[in-house]
Amino acid sequence: MNRLDLTGLTARPAQLWGGVRLVPLVREAPVEGLRLHREVYEGLGAGVVELGPLARHVSYIPHGLVADWSGGEGTAPGAGRRSAAYGTQFGGSDALRAVALPPVPHRRTAGRRPGDRLRFLPLHLALEGCLALHFGGPSTAWEEWSRTALRDGLSPRAEDAYLGRSVRGLGDALRIFEIHPGQCGVMVYASDALAAAFVVPHPDDYRLLHASLVEDLYGELVHQYALYGAPVAETPVRIGGEERIRDLGGLRAAARARERAWEEAHDTLFARELLDSSYAFDRAYRMESFTLWRFLPPFVRDTGGQHIGEAITDHKGRVAYLKTFRLSDAQVRRGHLLRTLAGADWRLDRAAAALGSSREELVRRLRAAGFSALLKGGVRPVETLGPHGKLR
Repeated sequence: MNRLDLTGLTARPAQLWGGVRLVPLVREAPVEGLRLHREVYEGLGAGVVELGPLARHVSYIPHGLVADWSGGEGTAPGAGRRSAAYGTQFGGSDALRAVALPPVPHRRTAGRRPGDRLRFLPLHLALEGCLALHFGGPSTAWEEWSRTALRDGLSPRAEDAYLGRSVRGLGDALRIFEIHPGQCGVMVYASDALAAAFVVPHPDDYRLLHASLVEDLYGELVHQYALYGAPVAETPVRIGGEERIRDLGGLRAAARARERAWEEAHDTLFARELLDSSYAFDRAYRMESFTLWRFLPPFVRDTGGQHIGEAITDHKGRVAYLKTFRLSDAQVRRGHLLRTLAGADWRLDRAAAALGSSREELVRRLRAAGFSALLKGGVRPVETLGPHGKLR
């Protein structure tokens, strides 16, 4: 498995508001046997872990989801009214300047609940996979790095992100436009750049999670596009061949033909960067016929937008749940550098040769990417990535 399979989901005509374009995704039939429910944490999601007499780790988890494949109330189409909802939110700055994987997690990112249910934190699986990229360090046990890691621990890596409420026009678009019958997902565009994809198994799940998109995380590029980009152009839908339309049946057939044309144009033009890209999938949990994955892009430069994300697929590999995060060009470059370094066993000469550059140019690129701390004396790596991206 190396691609996203959205079989069963149909794109409906776009909804435009300023620089935001929403493309509803509709299912002909819900995914049977899987539902998403809300998770409300004790103490409003706040937790403290004592690290020592003078240190403690404080975390806050605003919401969670529970995947339920038990076949009980609310898991089959039309069964019950129970479905997903966001939990509480913690007030604060719209810009999350340091989204980091904590060295001592308050709770596991994914954990089994009693019965046939699994709790997980939306987007945290994806972010954890990206921030912990090459967390394990080099295959060779470098003596100096080993001493540093034992003495100082593994330093964190952080990336910037923004809450959806700070993406200009997104909140208004979600509030104004109606939800389609059978809608199970949406693709969000800012200035016609794909910002995120969100898919759930059942329309009832989507209706209660629709507004939660303003609480999701979005990359810096998406924030800038929405803030500074011009309103996206509206393309009127015109039904041609009116001389051949003689009754409501003919009009309905012509309208459906235009819908199919829009769907094909969307999948081959707008969403191509997401659907045509290959990914490295890492299985997080198996739920009988369903599997929870997180995935990373190839980190190939100059290939358009690239996304990290998480997905639940059925036994045929079709997506039942999906949430993605668009990386900025700078984040793609950093991922590319880290993968190249890891492939070269963290040796600068080998990595420079793989990149087709000199050792000095590679050192410059590492510094420009914010990885100065990966170098000792400006030239030699002190040999590994720490938990969040620093060569130590």
